[in-house]
Amino acid sequence: MNATLATLSICAYLASTLFLVRDTRQNKTARSSVYLAWIAIASHISYITTIFQQNNDFNFGFISTASLVSLIVALLLMMATITKPVEKLGIVIFPIAAIMLALELNLPAKPHLLHTHNWQMSVHILTSIIAFSLLNIAALQAILLAIQDQQLKSHPPKHFIQSLPALQTMEALLFQMIGAGLFFLSISLVSGFIFIEDLFAQHLAHKTILSIIAWIIFSSLLIGRLRYGWRGKTAVRWTLTGFVLLLLAYFGSKLVLELILKKT
Repeated sequence: MNATLATLSICAYLASTLFLVRDTRQNKTARSSVYLAWIAIASHISYITTIFQQNNDFNFGFISTASLVSLIVALLLMMATITKPVEKLGIVIFPIAAIMLALELNLPAKPHLLHTHNWQMSVHILTSIIAFSLLNIAALQAILLAIQDQQLKSHPPKHFIQSLPALQTMEALLFQMIGAGLFFLSISLVSGFIFIEDLFAQHLAHKTILSIIAWIIFSSLLIGRLRYGWRGKTAVRWTLTGFVLLLLAYFGSKLVLELILKKT
């Protein structure tokens, strides 16, 4: 059952990507890619739910966490498409989700289960993952915003850029994602300071410091947006800087400890 659900999800992700590429090249909009994306997400959720039932908890190993993050990113994107025409971002997001799920299916690792922690730690971990997922989309938005702005100024944009929403819509979505991500990042940091006994222990120090710096960067960006109208290249630079810091904070230590040093 696990393999069937995972395979269905992977195939649906890739098929949705192919339809999106086709629609972009033909400069048209079709719903097939959207339906396939929802099938992929539903199958991905079912797969993770089945694993949860087998382990009686979530597995937060490196690859499993990456798969969960990719699922949340894909889900958030599809929820955004309900009100904004941003489904073309799936060309980047869906293949990544398929790859992460394929790695989880084919590279089983020692489970890192959440039930080894109390509910306070569970809140900290889950809000961290949601924050990272939202700011992941924000980083992708920032990259596309920079490319879109550059192509519109220098030469006729390519089909993919032309198929994206207007700059104002892309920018509005960028700051919405940053605001939502900052909200969950704030909960994650506050819960960490309250419930984790030694947040600056040797194996947590770099994660804590980098997360705090990222929080300051994203907060400053939103304040600058409101007070000084920051946008364009300034917003892109600050967003990507904050996301890279979070990437190093969230996955840097897990990569080193679990895959390189083989520690839990």
